[in-house]
Amino acid sequence: MRLVQVTVPAGKRDAVTSTLDDDGVDYVLTDETSGREYTAIVSFPLPTAAVEPILDDLREAGLERDSFTVVMDAETVISRRFEKLQKEYETNETNGDRISRDELTARARDMAPSLVTFVVMTLISTVVATAGLLVDSPAVVVGSMVIAPLIGPAMATSVGTVVDDEELFDRGVRLQLLGGFLAVAGAAVFAFTVRMTGVVPLSATEVFAIGEVRERLSPDVLSLAVALGAGVAGALSLSSGVSSALVGVMIAAALVPPTAVVGIGIAWGQPTAVVGSAVLVLVNFVGINLAALAVLWRQGYRPERWFKLDEARAATLKRIAALAVGLLVLSSFLAGVTYATYRTATFEEDARAAVTAELAESDAQLKLLSMDVEYEDFPVRRPTRIVVTVGHPLESDPPPLAGRLQERVRATARPPPLPQLPVETNGNVVVDVRYVALDESGSA
Repeated sequence: MRLVQVTVPAGKRDAVTSTLDDDGVDYVLTDETSGREYTAIVSFPLPTAAVEPILDDLREAGLERDSFTVVMDAETVISRRFEKLQKEYETNETNGDRISRDELTARARDMAPSLVTFVVMTLISTVVATAGLLVDSPAVVVGSMVIAPLIGPAMATSVGTVVDDEELFDRGVRLQLLGGFLAVAGAAVFAFTVRMTGVVPLSATEVFAIGEVRERLSPDVLSLAVALGAGVAGALSLSSGVSSALVGVMIAAALVPPTAVVGIGIAWGQPTAVVGSAVLVLVNFVGINLAALAVLWRQGYRPERWFKLDEARAATLKRIAALAVGLLVLSSFLAGVTYATYRTATFEEDARAAVTAELAESDAQLKLLSMDVEYEDFPVRRPTRIVVTVGHPLESDPPPLAGRLQERVRATARPPPLPQLPVETNGNVVVDVRYVALDESGSA
């Protein structure tokens, strides 16, 4: 529910009250005595979905756009006319439960913070995220998402497009570009500092083996669902007038950790190893903007002035098309990574079966204790080395197995059904064997 207060210009009192009466709105009219160009103030409660159509009716009746209008939350309204109006809009699916165009624009402006605040909060969240990634702490990474101010610029860009507010659109775009640059630069500087000072004395291989870092090096198509879901949730929370705090965390979850991983890769001198994370950042940015823009347009938000409708529609469709094409191009990379993941999983299954079969055919009573596969992470995950740990009886020497296992693994691994993709799983795999002596009980 909303309580709306509107200043009535001179000569418009009868037109405003007649419009409110025709719309079935309960109102209170108070004389304005400040001596300015306004003669009265009209206050009336409205269901949330009724704010935009009622204000549009008042403007059609001659209420000037520059008249003083305030829209506030109302906790409780006791009025028979209000209850009737509320039931009318509950059955009217045109507006649903979305807030008015003016409220939407105001909320989008408020969510896009001032430049200084945005820069400081972005850098702080990036530093915290980088620290959390390097210490492999999911809790710290989540904490960085809470303080990241990234939902505002994304929503401002979409709102500015659908209501034809170029100033709001430009501000949202500038803040998003600035935020992405600051996140990568801040993460790179912080990671380089802790590396050079010895706070994190790890090699590039060890850093990229950290769980929180490794999972963002090779994103798959599920990352696309996260980006689109974050954009839809952000737009719905904004247009319904509910708190966007938790949705902001979701959007930050899609953007902050991957940008921090890009900075970590630059700090350790391995930028090519984090191409996947850079693609993930772009996919999330594009996906969030595309989903939010489509949802807001689908909900019926349009410019206030009718002669701007065609211009706004053309701009919205062009931007949706551009974002969709960009997302399609980036998604091809995600599809390749997903296919490569499938191939590596298939390879591990085939390799384990080959090793098990070779050991079973041996006369030395050998036992497979473990099998670890090492991968190359760029441009996609590709197995390069297999370490097989074999147990043998304590009283006998094990036979040489490395060569035989390597030949068998390469011979039995299934060839990729799509050779044009840059996925190789069995051409140059090296097999190393480690032996562990076991006593009769099977203990090492």
